[in-house]
Amino acid sequence: MAAEEAAVRAQAETVRRLKQDKADPDEIAKEVSKLLEMKAQLGADEGKHKFVLKTPKGTRDFGPREMAIRERAFKAIISCFKRHGAEVIDTPVFELKETLTGKYGEDSKLIYDLKDQGGELLSLRYDLTVPFARYLAMNKITNIKRYHIAKVYRRDNPAMTRGRYREFYQCDFDIAGQFDPMIPDAECLKIVHEILSDLQLGDFVIKMPWEEVRSEMVGEKGLSPEAADRIGEYVQLHGGLDLIERLLQDPKLSQNKLAKEGLGDMKLLFEYLTLFGITGKISFDLSLARGLDYYTGVIFEAVLLQQENEHVEEPVSVGSVAGGGRYDGLVGMFDPKGRKVPCVGVSIGIERIFSILEQRLEASEEKVRTTETQVLVASAQKKLLEERLKLISELWDAGIKAEMLYKKNPKLLNQLQYCEDTGIPLVAIVGEQELKDGVVKLRIVATREEVNVRRESLVEEIRIRTSQC
Repeated sequence: MAAEEAAVRAQAETVRRLKQDKADPDEIAKEVSKLLEMKAQLGADEGKHKFVLKTPKGTRDFGPREMAIRERAFKAIISCFKRHGAEVIDTPVFELKETLTGKYGEDSKLIYDLKDQGGELLSLRYDLTVPFARYLAMNKITNIKRYHIAKVYRRDNPAMTRGRYREFYQCDFDIAGQFDPMIPDAECLKIVHEILSDLQLGDFVIKMPWEEVRSEMVGEKGLSPEAADRIGEYVQLHGGLDLIERLLQDPKLSQNKLAKEGLGDMKLLFEYLTLFGITGKISFDLSLARGLDYYTGVIFEAVLLQQENEHVEEPVSVGSVAGGGRYDGLVGMFDPKGRKVPCVGVSIGIERIFSILEQRLEASEEKVRTTETQVLVASAQKKLLEERLKLISELWDAGIKAEMLYKKNPKLLNQLQYCEDTGIPLVAIVGEQELKDGVVKLRIVATREEVNVRRESLVEEIRIRTSQC
C-alpha cells in the first residue's frame, strides 16, 4: 500500500509542475486523468478488507482424505460400542458454567467461558463425562449403557503433531447403574482391547495405577499402609495372574480380613479379564496418577508400544490412546438429594489415533478413497446424455452409489481415467448397440474386463461385484 501511495504523490507532483510551467493543456488533462485513476484505484484497495486466512490456534480443517481416515476409525469404534449394547445420546456443546466448575481440579483453568448471553453464564464442554452425569441427574436415570461421540474444547497449549488440539472429538462409552462388582469395569477394558486390536495400531498395553488401588485399600477398606505396601511389592514384582496366586499364598495377607476385602475387587477383575482372554495386555504401572477430580476407584490408561530399535528388548510407550475408570460420586454432585449412581467408563483418544493412522498412511503412500461410489455411468458415443441420466437415476433409486461426468459428450478415455483417479471400481457404459440389445456394458476397472449385463440385472450385478471389493 505504501508504494501505491508514493506513486499517487509522485503523479500529483507531476501535475503540479505541468500546471506551474503552463504546459500544453492536453498533456495536463492526460496527466490529471491518470492521477484520478490512480486515486480511484487506491481508494478501492483501501475499501477491501484483507482476511487472515488461517484456522484458529489449536484447530484444523479436515479435507476429504483426512475425513475418509476419520470415518474409517469412527466406524470401527461405533461398531464396537453397538456390539456391546450401547445406546447413543447427545448433549449441548455448552453447559451452565456452574455445571463444569470444580470437576476437573487444576484443569478447570482450561475451560472456555462464553460471554454472558441473556443472563446465563455458560462454558464450552471440557469433556463428555460431566455432561453425562448432569444428564443422568436431571432425568433421574439410574441405569443406562451409552456412548457419545462429540467435540469438546480445552484452552490448552496444543501439540497438533501429536494429536492434541483445542477443539477435538471424544468417543466415550459408559455404564451407569448398581451392578455386581467389577463386571462393568471388565467390559470397559474388553472394549478398549477390541477397538485397539480392530484398528491395528500396533502393540499396546492397558496400564492400571497401583497407587489408586493402594489409596482405595487404605482409605475406603481401612487397610494399614504397611499391608498395602506389602501388596504393592507383589504387584511390582509379579503383576497380573501371578499376583493373585502369590497373594493367596502369603500367610500374613491371607489372615488379614481387611487385606482380603481390599484385594477382592482386584481379584475379581483379573478373573473376569482372564475369561475375556485379555490379561496379557493388562499391566500395573506405579507411575500412573489420577488426573481428574471425579474418579473414585480403579482407573486405567491404554498406551501404544513400539520397539525403538532391534537392540531394545523392552517396548517403550509412544502415547496414551484411551483412558477411563470408575466415578461413583459424580452424578450425586448434581442430584438435589445427593443420590449416587455408580458409573464406569472409557474414553477413546480418537485424535491421537487419527494422527497415528494419518502418519502411517503417509509413510505407506497407500491411496485412500474419499468417496464410496460403486459405479460411474459412462457413454461410448456422443448424444447419449439423456440415456446416462435415465440409467443413473435408476441406480440411485435402487440405492446404488453412482456418479457421472457433468458433460454432454465426455470422451470415454476421460471417463475411464476418472475412475482410475478416484478408485471407482466399476463403469456402466451405455452405447447405441447396448441400447438396442437391452444391455449395459459393465467394465471392471482393476482388470479392464468387460461383460454385457441385462439392464434389469444390472443393480444386482453391481451389488455382487462391489461386495467382493
